[in-house]
Amino acid sequence: MASDDTSQQSSGQSDRPPWESWLQNGALVVVILVMTWLAFNVRLPDLEELQAQISSFGWAAIVIFIGAYALVALTPIPVTIMAVAGGLLFGGILGSILSIIGAMLGCWGAYWIARGLGRSTVLKLLGSRAESIQRHLDGAGFEAVFTLRLMPGFPYWPVNYGAGVFGISQRVFVTASGLALIPGQVSLAAIGGFIATPDFLHGALVVVAWIVVIVLTIVALRRWKKERDAHRRQEETS
Repeated sequence: MASDDTSQQSSGQSDRPPWESWLQNGALVVVILVMTWLAFNVRLPDLEELQAQISSFGWAAIVIFIGAYALVALTPIPVTIMAVAGGLLFGGILGSILSIIGAMLGCWGAYWIARGLGRSTVLKLLGSRAESIQRHLDGAGFEAVFTLRLMPGFPYWPVNYGAGVFGISQRVFVTASGLALIPGQVSLAAIGGFIATPDFLHGALVVVAWIVVIVLTIVALRRWKKERDAHRRQEETS
């Protein structure tokens, strides 16, 4: 049995297209070169200067940030970066609102991109995560999407693309994602807000937000487990 699992894992890894590794390595080299050039040639503005520059754009800064966040949510890039940046640039409260909107738009977009690409293509894109995501989402419902979206450290993009091809309806996906996004995005934006303004209010927001995330995750995991157990018992009796 163990040998079968090992062979499945190795075959899953070997199924990854070679261009994916080339692209990742090439992107890493480019990033290192760009960061090196920036370090020697560009003076980065301090936080107050950067916030002033953002404010000078007016409402356009909000639109640009939401659009950038949505694009990031379409990719494997961790959305954590954007949420913390939102709190850093716009404050904990406004940063949370903008992060929620941007993340939701990106997740929804990825869902429909997956619908367009089809199951086989999405399985290839998911690579080594395909088996796990399919096991969690194939024929699942609200509890599965909500829990996976809420869990700290679990990436957004596999859930977005997996939900699009593993039988999750748009209504369930949008509802579960929209509700689960809120505590997670607030907790991350609160960190950025605290970095920008390290006062009691922002510190309290960080603590409360993360307590809510942890408690909701525990409750959601228990409800999801109970739902799966009930579904299995129903299948056994039918």
